[in-house]
Amino acid sequence: MTTAEPAVGAETFDLGRLLAERGAERYELHARYLNHQLPRMLRTIGFDKAYERAEGAHFWDADGNDYLDMLAGFGVMGLGRHHPVVRKALHDVLDASLADLTRFDCQPLPGLLAERLLTHSPHLDRVFFGNSGTEAVETALKFARYATGRPRVLYCAHAFHGLTTGALSVNGESGFRDGFAPLLPDTAVPLGDLDALAREVKKGDVAALVVEPIQGKGVHEAPPGYLRAAQELLHRHKALLIADEVQTGLGRTGDFYAYQHEDGVEPDLVCVAKALSGGYVPVGATLGKDWIFKKVYSSIDRVLVHSASFGSNAQAMAAGLAVLSVMDDEKIVAGVRATGELLKSRLAALIDKYELLSDVRGRGLMIGIEFGRPKSLALRSRWAMLQAARKGLFAQMVVVPLLQRHRILTQVSGDHVEVIKLIPPLVIGERDVDRFVDAFTDVMDDAHSGSGLMWDFGKTLVKQAVANR
Repeated sequence: MTTAEPAVGAETFDLGRLLAERGAERYELHARYLNHQLPRMLRTIGFDKAYERAEGAHFWDADGNDYLDMLAGFGVMGLGRHHPVVRKALHDVLDASLADLTRFDCQPLPGLLAERLLTHSPHLDRVFFGNSGTEAVETALKFARYATGRPRVLYCAHAFHGLTTGALSVNGESGFRDGFAPLLPDTAVPLGDLDALAREVKKGDVAALVVEPIQGKGVHEAPPGYLRAAQELLHRHKALLIADEVQTGLGRTGDFYAYQHEDGVEPDLVCVAKALSGGYVPVGATLGKDWIFKKVYSSIDRVLVHSASFGSNAQAMAAGLAVLSVMDDEKIVAGVRATGELLKSRLAALIDKYELLSDVRGRGLMIGIEFGRPKSLALRSRWAMLQAARKGLFAQMVVVPLLQRHRILTQVSGDHVEVIKLIPPLVIGERDVDRFVDAFTDVMDDAHSGSGLMWDFGKTLVKQAVANR
């Protein structure tokens, strides 16, 4: 029996030492080598923190201060950070030294994850695993266009489906699209407008409608009955329904998928990602009906017509299996329904108290807090000042003291909207709800006082907005 030789570089590479020596350079490294606008933006709004460790729905800075995460990495951290079951699964899969990604075999983990994912997905039959939400959308677009033989995909105004070229073609935010044309032949329709949808599908060239059951930007839910009626209309004209559940899927809205809140909705293709990763390994999945997959992969010659180099890798599959196991064992979906209703009801009770608070909406733990024009003259003048400089500044004014004063991480739900979107880890509890509502109440009290640090910061945001024009 021979002793294994030390790995090349094992004596020179020490991750812990590297972070200890250079971790303090994090913002300078980003400014020099990555997106230089990110550290600039973070410093402008006072978000240039240095977080050192994390667990569940909380993380800590170098001084040991505890922060509550109400953002969950834009939904990636569905089970919070470093869930022990997911963490153990990754240690186990690494220790197993599997012959992964040989490209010419069938490993068990992808099949096992597909099987388990499909148990939560009635009426869907097969899965393609990629590496992200935008890749899951790209897959759905390709499959829909090939399966129908039609070029055009419809999407809803204000939608967000990703930033790669195909997904960008169905992105309803012009700020993301500007400068990247020409894109695919796609057309926007208003969310909930069946007449607009009918006008487009009757033209005969529509492959599919891709829709978020609850839009991430602004947290706008499809009207009751819309998804089922849209599905019937699409199928009548030989087109498909694609449900983008990248953010809303895996329990986020109080059901496994958001489309399941409406009876009779059976999408032809469903996109998931984010929470399936367990917060560790990038993964995306496109689930679809058997006939669509069989049409795309119609012969041995087409076996690799759509694939992903790192798709179905063992680490991602192990993480996904662990996530689904935790969701079942810990009854995550039921917990989301209860905690989400508690949080939403307590926030909604504040609408009559604060004239700057206009709406609280959403499902489960995907909640939008919208601000609007106040009635009192003093507040109206300040509101008008912010709106004249840039719409969305008031919401940012709320986000900053939540972090600076109360150590709670939130963010606005999109550019030029006065909405904060709460998408915390699905494992938050009543104590976390209390902490957020108390902090939010304090910030709103400050905002309605008509003076103080919030409005001073607002003036800074106004100057920055004007300077950027």
